[in-house]
Amino acid sequence: MPKTNTDRQLLLQVNHLQVAYPSRHGIFHAVKDLSLTLNRGEILGVVGESGAGKSTVGNAVAELLTPPGFVESGEVFLDGVKITELDKESMRKVRGKDIGFIFQDPMTSLNPLFTVEDQMVEAITTNLNLSKDKAQKRAVKWLDTVGIPGADVRIKQYPHQFSGGMRQRVVIAIALSTEPKFIIADEPTTALDVSIQDQILQLIKKLCKEHNVGCMLVTHDMGVVSAVTDRIAVMYKGELMEFGDTQTVLSNPQHDYTKSLISAVPRADKKFDRFPLVTYIEDVNESSEIDVKTHWLGEAIEKPDYDGPIL
Repeated sequence: MPKTNTDRQLLLQVNHLQVAYPSRHGIFHAVKDLSLTLNRGEILGVVGESGAGKSTVGNAVAELLTPPGFVESGEVFLDGVKITELDKESMRKVRGKDIGFIFQDPMTSLNPLFTVEDQMVEAITTNLNLSKDKAQKRAVKWLDTVGIPGADVRIKQYPHQFSGGMRQRVVIAIALSTEPKFIIADEPTTALDVSIQDQILQLIKKLCKEHNVGCMLVTHDMGVVSAVTDRIAVMYKGELMEFGDTQTVLSNPQHDYTKSLISAVPRADKKFDRFPLVTYIEDVNESSEIDVKTHWLGEAIEKPDYDGPIL
């Protein structure tokens, strides 16, 4: 299999990725000429509003696009291997062994007809070539690692016998139990109670750092990005608006759309006179007066009113 790049820290490299969907009106490009990188043990936040193309990027990288969507052009390298050139069977093995997935709804990520043990053991034996006995021990160990008390007993239970937060911990355990190099976490806390969202995010961050696993965290929440990511990729309508160190981007955003997203985050020390409109200027009707810096509908103001970083 072809390889590239000698940087030992570089894990994922996406070059000029373009994803297209045929439609009655021609070809619609959901992702347009996107390039980014991810290092080992790094958490990259892919952020933007709904429809920005965040999840499409993750699906394209893992070759899980739903037809009729397809990768029109571009290259994806994972640990030096050009996975965009692999056949279906080779890519299936990469997804099982090298790429792990954490989706937003743990109930639909787990099969309700099988115990947690059945599902974890199947994943481990399939991808790590371990005996069933060793796979069972490994599964219990990982459940304990993600913070499930009485793991040796609870592993015999079915998904519906776990709370939402505990189910997501099970999903994290399954994702990491096969020793992946790369994790795609697509809105992993959206379906969970606010009280446990931070616990799950910090768990993902802790385990990725400890096991040197790269993570692409797809989210629309700038607070999540600020709390757990190392670098950030801001997307809008399939295009990359800004890419860089998280704290640098949040404290000194260069693109007006990034500033708009940051300014729209509720803050205890700031009272909004109007609801902020989180959209890029080109989408607003020309008859509306708008402040280019904050993207608020209403009378234009002379002085930009950028609220500052989220720290």
